[in-house]
Amino acid sequence: MSKELDTKQSQEILEKFDRESVVRTLSNNKIALFVTALAIFYSIFHLYNTYYPMPELKQRAIHVGLGVALIFLIYPAGKSSNRSKISWYDWILFLLALASTGYLLAEYQEIMTTRGGVPTTLDIIFAILTVVLVLEGARRITGWILPILSLIFLAYPFVSHLDFMPDKLLTRPYDMGDIFGALYLKTDGIFSSAIGASVTFIFLFILFGSFLAKSGMGQLFNDLALALAGHKQGGPAKVAVISSGFMGSINGAAVANVVGTGAFTIPLMKRIGYRAEFAGAVEASASVGGQILPPIMGASAFIMAETTGVSYGTIALAALLPALLYYLGVIAQVHFRAGKRDLKGVSKDQLPQIKEVLKARGHLLLPIVALVYFLYISMPIGYAAFYTIVLTVLVSLIRKETRMSFKDVLEALEAGAKGSLSTMIACAVVGIVIGVVNLTSFGSVMTSSIMDLGQGSLFLTLFFTMIASMILGMGLPSIPCYIITATMAAPVLAEFGVPVLVAHMFVFYFGIFANITPPVALAAFAGAGIAGGDPMKTGFQSLKLAIAGFIVPYLFVYNPTMLMIDPAGLAMNAKEFPMPPILDIVMVTFTSFVGVIALSAAVEGYFRINLNAIMRLILGCGALMMIIPEPITDIIGIVIVLAILGSQMLFQRKQNSIEV
Repeated sequence: MSKELDTKQSQEILEKFDRESVVRTLSNNKIALFVTALAIFYSIFHLYNTYYPMPELKQRAIHVGLGVALIFLIYPAGKSSNRSKISWYDWILFLLALASTGYLLAEYQEIMTTRGGVPTTLDIIFAILTVVLVLEGARRITGWILPILSLIFLAYPFVSHLDFMPDKLLTRPYDMGDIFGALYLKTDGIFSSAIGASVTFIFLFILFGSFLAKSGMGQLFNDLALALAGHKQGGPAKVAVISSGFMGSINGAAVANVVGTGAFTIPLMKRIGYRAEFAGAVEASASVGGQILPPIMGASAFIMAETTGVSYGTIALAALLPALLYYLGVIAQVHFRAGKRDLKGVSKDQLPQIKEVLKARGHLLLPIVALVYFLYISMPIGYAAFYTIVLTVLVSLIRKETRMSFKDVLEALEAGAKGSLSTMIACAVVGIVIGVVNLTSFGSVMTSSIMDLGQGSLFLTLFFTMIASMILGMGLPSIPCYIITATMAAPVLAEFGVPVLVAHMFVFYFGIFANITPPVALAAFAGAGIAGGDPMKTGFQSLKLAIAGFIVPYLFVYNPTMLMIDPAGLAMNAKEFPMPPILDIVMVTFTSFVGVIALSAAVEGYFRINLNAIMRLILGCGALMMIIPEPITDIIGIVIVLAILGSQMLFQRKQNSIEV
């Protein structure tokens, strides 16, 4: 099979599972140049806005209006549409998107000063136009689910005063001015805090990712992972976990990451003996987990910082231990599966050497190190992103292999703008939901309903919140899924005294893991497409690999020490959190790590030798006790785990002596 055919097949798989990848390839060079120039301008506007910020409503209106205009030029109306040219109606939609922003900019002073929040007829017309354009833009990138969900919410204030509504949902009547004024003329609707985070933080980090990709960072991660783990037991699978985790943290695009890195790692895993379903699942679970891995966390953490008011540095630190536990669980299962099937690594002479890899591309790590430092010293996030972009270009000049030309810089600006559109439009559409919730107090109704369902039990409420997050995550990208669940479900947990950061981290986790949870596990299905495996079997295998990620969120709700938060000095609505004693962190880290390894051995049924069903069950119980951050459960768990693992080692030694 030729490389060209491989690339074509990868693109077909990507388009099948990722709507964002269905884009036009324009045949008219002048029009293509116009689209490129507009995308570059879009990126330059955001860089300029970092240092010379406009008023909130203005910058958010330009971010949305120009972004939606680009969507109509880049994304066809449907998969069967002609992708070689822009249709006449898309040019009309493009102009209308610019007009909706132009109107808001032209009327800005009047809106802010003399109207007193009362919209004119023309305001309402442009508001309706903007809502329609945003919904159509979202449909083209994300599919139907998010626009339909938003339309259901949008319909609510029109009927919420009618007699057929349940008592809990009854409100006062709202007119067109109330509804569309809130969505268009204020920063509570389409131009909400979600778009605020998109324009000031998220765009810049997506742009940073495009500059890293252009400089060859993907190659560095791949080669470094090969050099570190390629020769180990089951090496190619460990390479997939390491490289996909790092790339997933930077780009946050789970399906695209599965296809991009999986095109190399999945055939390599199959070649040494991993089954197709397992190979696809490894790539899927590793790619999805990147969104919980600091320092960048796929940009979702910036939305969390904007939503909660908690600093990004605090969120990244809190996410560190759970993310490491997640990846330890995946790597441990990969290792035990390789031992169980006697799967070896790749010969060292076929792999790159660490020294040579770092010599050729190691300098590309400097921008990431600088970013961590900038965030550590509490530099404004926008400035930190701006400086790391500049530093990436400068650092790339150090060696010829990575040197970025002026053309490369322009291509990175273009790629960053195009890559940001899915996040922008998702945040804008979710703004419709946020606007309706703020207008009607629907959120408090949802809070009381979930509490009634949970019957006053924190565990049941956590369970129903998990289900809601995963159902939303099955049909939505991770960012809108998080925003909706944070708006609807996180306040419920606050009623039980769960701190704001802990509650938001809980819904964030389960929204993300919906990507590998059947029946709609898009990342797993993409992995199956590359591996040639059964999609549902790959999905369930991904679920098995990610088991630690489904347990840990419950644990940090009950004991926030796992998030490096001291529960003794905790206030429910705190924005900054005290660190627990170092000894507590060390103990939680040690017991959790050993517990996750033991749990992985129980799940795979192997530790040095095969485990029977009884041993697996006992070991699994002991592992869970070690993961639970309580002294008494740690002691019981350690005894159980040491007893089981010790007996396995003795049994193996006895078997070896008999064979000799």
